[in-house]
Amino acid sequence: MSDDWTRLCALLDDDPDLLTSVGAAAGDPDEADPWGAVIDGLDDAGALAYLERGDAGVELADALAGVPRVFRAGVDLEPVADVEGELPAAIARADAILAPQGLRLVYLAEDSDAFPLVVVPVAHADEIVALATKLGHEARVFG
Repeated sequence: MSDDWTRLCALLDDDPDLLTSVGAAAGDPDEADPWGAVIDGLDDAGALAYLERGDAGVELADALAGVPRVFRAGVDLEPVADVEGELPAAIARADAILAPQGLRLVYLAEDSDAFPLVVVPVAHADEIVALATKLGHEARVFG
C-alpha cells in the first residue's frame, strides 16, 4: 500500500481496521482500486454518514447522530433536522454547527446516488481532499 493511502486512512479515522482493510484491498490483484475499501471501512467503523442524494435534513441529522466524533462532541443536531429541501442545504447547516467543535464534513464520491460523508477534524480536511485528488478520486468539503 502506498504512503498516500496510509496517510489518507490516518486522516480519515483512527480505527486500525480501516488501515488493515484498505491495505488488503491495495494488495489484492483483483482489486483495481482501494477507494471502495476506504468507504466500506469507514462505514464498518461507524464513521460514515451514508445518505442518498434525495435525503434531507432529518436523514442527515439521524445519520450524523451515530457518528462517534459527532456523538462525543455532544452537538445538537436539531437545527439540521429542521432543514427542509435538498441535502446540500442541510450539509451546509451541519458543517456550520460542527465547525466550532473543530469538525468538518467531507464528501467521498462514489459512482452511485449514494452520498457518503465522513466527519473529520478541521485540520485534516484540506489534506484529505488533496490526497483523494492525487489518488484519482473526489473528496470535497462544504461551505
